[in-house]
Amino acid sequence: MKLQPIIQSLLDIDLYKFNMQAVMLSHHPDLIGEYCFKCRNEGVRFTPEMFSEINEQISHLCSLTFREEELDYLRSIRFMKPAYVEFMRLWRPLQNYVETKLSPEGELTINITGPMYIATLFEIYLLEIVNEVYFRMQYDYEELLKSAREKLDAKIDAFNSGKYTFKFAEFGCRRRLSREWMDEAVLKLRDRLKGGNMVGTSDVYFAMKYGLTPVGTYAHEFVQMYQGIDSIPLAYTNHYAMEDWYDYYRGDNGTALTDTVTTDLFLKDFNRAMVNNYTGVRHDSGDPYEWGAKIIEHYKKYGVDPRTKLLLFSDSLDFDRAQNLYDHFKDKAKVSFGIGTFVTNDTFATPLNIVIKLQYVNGRPVAKLSDAPGKAMSQDGEYLDYLKHAVEFRLERERGNRLE
Repeated sequence: MKLQPIIQSLLDIDLYKFNMQAVMLSHHPDLIGEYCFKCRNEGVRFTPEMFSEINEQISHLCSLTFREEELDYLRSIRFMKPAYVEFMRLWRPLQNYVETKLSPEGELTINITGPMYIATLFEIYLLEIVNEVYFRMQYDYEELLKSAREKLDAKIDAFNSGKYTFKFAEFGCRRRLSREWMDEAVLKLRDRLKGGNMVGTSDVYFAMKYGLTPVGTYAHEFVQMYQGIDSIPLAYTNHYAMEDWYDYYRGDNGTALTDTVTTDLFLKDFNRAMVNNYTGVRHDSGDPYEWGAKIIEHYKKYGVDPRTKLLLFSDSLDFDRAQNLYDHFKDKAKVSFGIGTFVTNDTFATPLNIVIKLQYVNGRPVAKLSDAPGKAMSQDGEYLDYLKHAVEFRLERERGNRLE
């Protein structure tokens, strides 16, 4: 089964990838990263035919360059610097940074290794490719498409009837059913939601195509990156990440992600200056109600009205969960949501829970702890324990307690 090219524009990627790449290139061009693919679903097997198609799609991806109109669009984004856009004129993905393998049991392995400012962009492109190849070749695609349309139509009706009242950004390119369906879904949401409830999309290509606001700041890998820098203590990576981010963007691109090495540790570095420098924070693990209450109290501690700051929720949200969170927090802070899979891959089939995560920087292991133990991910268990100890040590020390 031969598929059409899945990636047809290098803008078909989350905005935060460009955001992070710009800072990596400016501040840390010497860092080498290794990213690894993982499918978290039990029992999913990739066939040799799928594997062959994935590799052909990667080859096509690596034939692309940015078109002039795409570069012009990047220039139109307020915080994109001209020097970075000129770099993107020269940049293109190179296949020799990517290694793929398929075991006899059907386990897919993908590793990406190279300078971080280059390797980082592969993540979203490859997840888009793997998802679409799998669902087109594993299922009756037309039946999946029919199911996706029915479910999205019901959600649109729920907004227009007043059942849902919150605003959200579409965050679904990495786990979408297909590029074709995402195109249709984004256009439907833009045109049929009477209240303008969709405020934008993380996908830069569809933002450009449909005149939407591109949405995104940075991801866990940006904070993880600092674990690989010898001179930075592990328990202070949030501090250095936020300092570099502010140094580059000067507050013009400022929603901070709290949970890379736990929100409790993040708040130690989210001091008065950072509270003022950042427009809000993003939730991606742990109990969202507890998290929201903790963030609101933190703002109050510094005399900041939480209603002037954004709480952005993005952890595996469906529309009912988002509405409940909105009802709870709407009078306490600015509230918005990033919703992905339940926009772009909600069908009768179970979506793939696939990720590509940064595992090593300059040969040193790195890890995400998060606020939910099940979301911690590292190939080096010993290092993960060491990182947890470093976090606990600083938290205990700054509480004034002695470690036993």
